Amino acid sequence: MTYQHSYARSIADPEAFWAEQADHLAWQRKPRLTLQNNPDGSHRWFADGRLNSCYLALDHQIEQGRGEQTALIYDSPVTVAQQAFSYLQLRDEVARLAGLLRELGVRKGDGVIIYMPMVPQAAMAMLACARIGAVHSVVFGGFAANELALRIDDARPTLLLTASCGLEFERVIEYKPLVDRALQLARHQPRQVLVLQRPQALATLQPGRDLDWQQALQNAQPVAPVELDAGDPLYIMYTSGTTGKPKGIVRENGGNAVALSFAMRHIYGMQAGDVWWGISDVGWVVGHSLIVYGPLMSGCTTVFYEGKPIRTPDASAYWRVIEQYRVNALFCAPTAMRAIRKEDPDGRLIAGHDLSSLRQLFLAGEKLDSSTHEWLERVTGKPVHDHWWQTETGWPVTAPCVGLEGSAARPGSSNRAVPGYHVQVLDDEGRVLGPNQQGAIVIALPLPPGCSQTLWGDHPRYLQAYLQTYPGYYHTGDGGYLDDDGFVYIMGRTDDVINVSGHRLSTGEMEDLVARHPAVAECAVIGVHDDIKGQVPLALVVLKDGEVVAEQQLQQELVASVREQIGALACFSQVRRVKRLPKTRSGKTLRAVLRKIADGVAYVPPSTLDDPAVLGEIEAVLADLPRAG
Repeated sequence: MTYQHSYARSIADPEAFWAEQADHLAWQRKPRLTLQNNPDGSHRWFADGRLNSCYLALDHQIEQGRGEQTALIYDSPVTVAQQAFSYLQLRDEVARLAGLLRELGVRKGDGVIIYMPMVPQAAMAMLACARIGAVHSVVFGGFAANELALRIDDARPTLLLTASCGLEFERVIEYKPLVDRALQLARHQPRQVLVLQRPQALATLQPGRDLDWQQALQNAQPVAPVELDAGDPLYIMYTSGTTGKPKGIVRENGGNAVALSFAMRHIYGMQAGDVWWGISDVGWVVGHSLIVYGPLMSGCTTVFYEGKPIRTPDASAYWRVIEQYRVNALFCAPTAMRAIRKEDPDGRLIAGHDLSSLRQLFLAGEKLDSSTHEWLERVTGKPVHDHWWQTETGWPVTAPCVGLEGSAARPGSSNRAVPGYHVQVLDDEGRVLGPNQQGAIVIALPLPPGCSQTLWGDHPRYLQAYLQTYPGYYHTGDGGYLDDDGFVYIMGRTDDVINVSGHRLSTGEMEDLVARHPAVAECAVIGVHDDIKGQVPLALVVLKDGEVVAEQQLQQELVASVREQIGALACFSQVRRVKRLPKTRSGKTLRAVLRKIADGVAYVPPSTLDDPAVLGEIEAVLADLPRAG
């Protein structure tokens, strides 16, 4: 099957194309209806189909003769622990945990929050929920109590699963106090909290509410997977919203399974028995699509890694894992490779490892700069592929489809659209732009299977955020252009969500926290270039008249506030005092201009600027910032 033929068919007749792809799944009831269009612009895929995602990931693989094959490899350099689970072993563990969830009152459609580090039980919890039709929402363990509380109130879980601690290099991060604080802040209260005790820090359990994971599991009886509608939700994945309220992206069972099956085969070129390594965390969409569901549904061995690219123990960590487990392909964020490059610029640590099993590397989550791309290909001797997707899509929008003949890659680009995605560029008036003209990146409807079609409990917000700006199109929120050959170039966000080490975070939420400081009159938080993390937040602060506060004290207090409310992953550490902010005559702060000044990019002062002199003042304050390049 060629890329050109597949892509053309997917755009001309998406219903027929995706009906063929659905035939690759083991449905409990095969769908007769492929695509239904809703009046509001959203869609339903495979509406009358019946299946179970856990069955596809485990039971079906065993039925295909893969019971003794390794399904999941757990590698934790921070605890010096390694463990392997066959498909049979993983199925049995998941079936018992699913039985326990049911004993604790979790039923089909109930919400379950999973707040855990990268341990095998996190994957087991996800699959156990899928087995009984519960809707899981994994919250990244690095989020602060306030962020967890917001998600608890939105998802309204019946049960919360957590661990006593997570590990970050040599630091032990106790999760239970964060959970306790979140439940104090939250209006909704789950019935019980299931706690996995880790020896690095034992948690204090609250009688009557908290249960010890291993003790509770001892007498649990395994349960079989339930039959679900294709449109039943599999999980909620929260992503940053510009209002400060997180958006609960909903992923459906049927479309997700069809999309990931297609992606693993045709984008990543993986086959049953291959070893795949998705380097991320289960708290992000990559952890769902490329660590748990995608690889297991495809009969692959998935590597579950609790560690970092450096300091666990050094910059050879990734190469050791590839050699030890004979990894065939991997996914990671450019941030990770930039960190390795910083520690080992000549690639000396790579030379000591056998990477012969590795076929290619895929990078996404933020822009892959050309110097990192070139360095990685040179030191590994392997093809390095940039590609682009979003939490909302759940699988790649643009990529070199290495499993399809005739697919091509172009360095500097996120590559061409994947079959199913009709990517276009529009101007502010909604007119389609030609090649090499920058505008808003959009996807013509219908979106392919696997893409979110609603937000948890707030469908009007989904329509407003994604479908109403450009009728007939999904608005990605990214800007860029297509070249003459259809290769897509992503230039950055068009809203106030920034990308820090592949994590999308709201600068609007950070501004709200900064503005709460008693000395602050107004502020603007923007994303600025960082060689390792891609972007980091920078706060420009105007003090109230008469306020006297030392700059170092102000910075410490603001950093502490953001760390407490959002978490350390925001990497909020830069605060600059300015006399005033550049604004339009109507009072709107010109954040786009601030970003260009901070990154050293040429700009034209807008005609709506109320006082051009303010730009020179800002330039002087930001003159010492590191620039891209």
